[in-house]
Amino acid sequence: MRNERVPRTLVGYHWGVTLLTLGSVLNVILMLLQWGSHSLEMAISNGLLVVFAMDYFVRLIITKDRKTFLIQSAFDLLGIIPLHPVFAFFRLARLARLIRFHHLFWRLGLDGKWTKAYHRFIYQTGFIYLFSISVAIIVFSAFLFSLTEKQSLANSLWWAVTTATTVGYGDETPHTAFGKIIASVLMFGGIGFIGLLTSTITGFITNHTEKAVTTQDTQEQANVRELLAKIDTLTGKVDQLQEQVERLDKKSPKL
Repeated sequence: MRNERVPRTLVGYHWGVTLLTLGSVLNVILMLLQWGSHSLEMAISNGLLVVFAMDYFVRLIITKDRKTFLIQSAFDLLGIIPLHPVFAFFRLARLARLIRFHHLFWRLGLDGKWTKAYHRFIYQTGFIYLFSISVAIIVFSAFLFSLTEKQSLANSLWWAVTTATTVGYGDETPHTAFGKIIASVLMFGGIGFIGLLTSTITGFITNHTEKAVTTQDTQEQANVRELLAKIDTLTGKVDQLQEQVERLDKKSPKL
């Protein structure tokens, strides 16, 4: 409930998670822009990865409903994948859940429509499942490709993304038989799950637009009915006034 007081320890913990999340994202941005010391930023990234990994598994152990936790914390799991520092961006989803938990939009005078739409899109449409499976396929394929083709994890991830999306730039290609098998499985998986992912996003936008149009049409019809009712009322009053005027004309003495 909105009126329940949140324990100070929990508030402090959430503040710590928020600061570490924003710090990890900022650190990755600096790495991508090649600003500062790369070795220092990489050390910070690895240290934060360990912290978030420990946080995730501790929460997994102490939670009472692990199934719900795994579903709601899918992005947290993606945020601790040690394949590339860019996966730290998935940790931002944790901030969205903290915003919902503390009703920040409501406290700021907003009604929280954005968070409701976010929750409906992520969970009710099945987007979280398709996205998690798609990322899992890409990550696992990149890891196997790195082992079989003796490539770095970063190059393997790039190859997996371009292969799954059927772009296929050709700058990274498999040369071993096992690598080609991995590529074949990844291509079929990419066409299937990424296609479903795209259709889910398109379907959500289409349904949202249709509901908005339907709501607008319903409101317009209600306004028209209300206007017609007022016109009928005014017409009745005009008729009554006309009858009264006619009666007065009949009663008045003629000169």
